[in-house]
Amino acid sequence: MTAPAVVLFDLDDTLFAHRAAVAAGIQKHVSTLGAPYGALDAATTVSFWHDLEETHYHSYLAGRLDFEGQRQARARDFAARHGVALDDAAASVWFATYFERYVESWALHDDALPCLDALTERIPGVRFGLITNGDLAFQTRKVTTVALDQRVEHVIASGELGVVKPDQAIFLHACEVFGVAPGDAAYIGDRLRTDAIGAARAGLTGVWLDRTGETPTQEDAADAAAAGVLRIASLAELPSLLA
Repeated sequence: MTAPAVVLFDLDDTLFAHRAAVAAGIQKHVSTLGAPYGALDAATTVSFWHDLEETHYHSYLAGRLDFEGQRQARARDFAARHGVALDDAAASVWFATYFERYVESWALHDDALPCLDALTERIPGVRFGLITNGDLAFQTRKVTTVALDQRVEHVIASGELGVVKPDQAIFLHACEVFGVAPGDAAYIGDRLRTDAIGAARAGLTGVWLDRTGETPTQEDAADAAAAGVLRIASLAELPSLLA
């Protein structure tokens, strides 16, 4: 494999430690709410909040909810499980308060910057970018807060483009922005189908970052193999793989 001229990354849970920040944020938030929010143990609280994020954020990506609407829905459903009813205004306030705790926990994965440094050293002239499913302003805030804006040239966000991963169009658009052919780019993400298979089918080198040792479905495994997806357990493995 020829070393890529451009290396593109997913943001959340690839470079940016999103799930860890979410877990810390919701636990801090619940601890300030008092009864009846203390009924669930920490693990159940975090798991339920993650499930609500998956459900309602994907409703936003599918166009069924706007960005604030998915936030309100997450707050309403979490409160309802604890016997608390929230209208839209109260749900927005509830989520905004949680969000402050979430932001306090923002950080990169420990292997993120060392990976970028090693790629820069081993692939002279390599360029970096991000492709993320989400709102551009919100994702850009994350990028600047953790100083990734100093390392990446472009942030491609589905909310701005109107196309979500794994649609090939978003990967091809990123290549156009960088002025490279898909075969000269690699894309790394933590979701097998959304990230790695989508990128590989668009002609990029698709790399699945499997931090948790996940067992893919039979369909995903077959599609990944057919598309030539590569698999790593840590970003520390990426420089050797691509260089």
